[in-house]
Amino acid sequence: MSLASAEAETETVAAEQSHLHSSAARAERLLARFHQVRNFTDALCAGLEPEDCVVQSMPDVSPTKWHLAHTTWFFETFILKKFVPGYRSEIPEYAYLFNSYYNAAGDMHRRDLRGLISRPTVREAQRYRASIDSHIDTLLSNADEKLLDEIEPILVLGRHHEQQHQELLVTDIKHVFAQNPLYPVFRSGRARHSVRAEERTATPTRRGPYRFVDFEEATVAIGHDGHGFAYDNEGPRHQALIPAFSLASRPVTNGEYITFIEDNGYARPEFWLSLGWVTVNEQSWQAPLYWTKRDDAWWHFTLSGFRPVDEAEPLTHVSYFEADAYANWAGARLPTEFEWERAALDCPIDGNFVENENFHPRMSTTSEGDQGLRQMFGDVWEWTRSAYSPYPGYRAAPGALGEYNGKFMCNQYVLRGGSCATSRNHIRRTYRNFFQPEKRWQFTGIRLARDPE
Repeated sequence: MSLASAEAETETVAAEQSHLHSSAARAERLLARFHQVRNFTDALCAGLEPEDCVVQSMPDVSPTKWHLAHTTWFFETFILKKFVPGYRSEIPEYAYLFNSYYNAAGDMHRRDLRGLISRPTVREAQRYRASIDSHIDTLLSNADEKLLDEIEPILVLGRHHEQQHQELLVTDIKHVFAQNPLYPVFRSGRARHSVRAEERTATPTRRGPYRFVDFEEATVAIGHDGHGFAYDNEGPRHQALIPAFSLASRPVTNGEYITFIEDNGYARPEFWLSLGWVTVNEQSWQAPLYWTKRDDAWWHFTLSGFRPVDEAEPLTHVSYFEADAYANWAGARLPTEFEWERAALDCPIDGNFVENENFHPRMSTTSEGDQGLRQMFGDVWEWTRSAYSPYPGYRAAPGALGEYNGKFMCNQYVLRGGSCATSRNHIRRTYRNFFQPEKRWQFTGIRLARDPE
């Protein structure tokens, strides 16, 4: 072998080793984030008993066990079955039990009957998680750059999908616990410890009045800019003309909403949309979800137990109908999602998220004299008056993953900003959450807007 040939071969080997090292480092980073998200799901379940994890308290709620298995099914279905040659599911029936709405992925069990499935057990669901995690470890640890290029977008989507289910797990277990007259405690909270209702004294505090922050008319780029992860419903990015408007400096508080209740807000049809008025009367709503009155004082169930309503905390667990009625009563309106996004452009993404482990909205610590917007992120999802519809030029991707968002663009309203059950690294200024107007079990709240006077 000539000296030139030997040098060329050495360079080739070195390049291959460098390539392998790069792939290994990339796989390690992907797996570290994957396990971080998966482990946080498990941490949220710490302290739950098997009996807690199998209850379905209403059709919108899924048992904790189902969330654990469904998020695992996602990785098995869209990664292992696609990228592992000859892969065979250990229990093929899980594909039917734990599919949610991906019609292209096969048939699925009825959503409203998830609470009737006692098997697999919670322990078997956890074993299923561990098994699929192990397969993902093996696949990524042996993948080259080309394969990682194909897997990474789906793995990242799967992580964010699991973070969505972490939020649902928290709100669903709250609804489950709220049905129990023993008022179980999910977490005592870092700053507020739950005690028995009889031992607490209602000592509400009040916030100073909110202000309105003015925004001039402007043409603004709306939607995700393409850098980093985003769901398909956040694009395409497009220009939108936003007329002048004003946005309240903070969300509506419990105390402010109590004033609406005491002014017979739930009994005055002039404030309500027609369908909202029908819903209020059919469901006998007289206050937000989880509220009840004892000895002329409002109490509510929280994940840290049953306690008096703190009038200074952001209001939560109200429907779009209630949000719209309150806005009408207050002489204002709800913002559009485009107004909200424009206002949020200069707001830092910080606040009370699920990582804080408060599992409840918190009173802002910002001085009342602050001139800017407060609590735009975290605490409560904020209803907008915008119907959930596609942006101009939107096209759903082909296949089962294309069903992720597009198929729900009907009869729902957009919410913005995240809540105390949302992960901090999951939310974005362009994030579009959406629910039907009567839904109340999520941490949903109100921020007012108004037109120029």
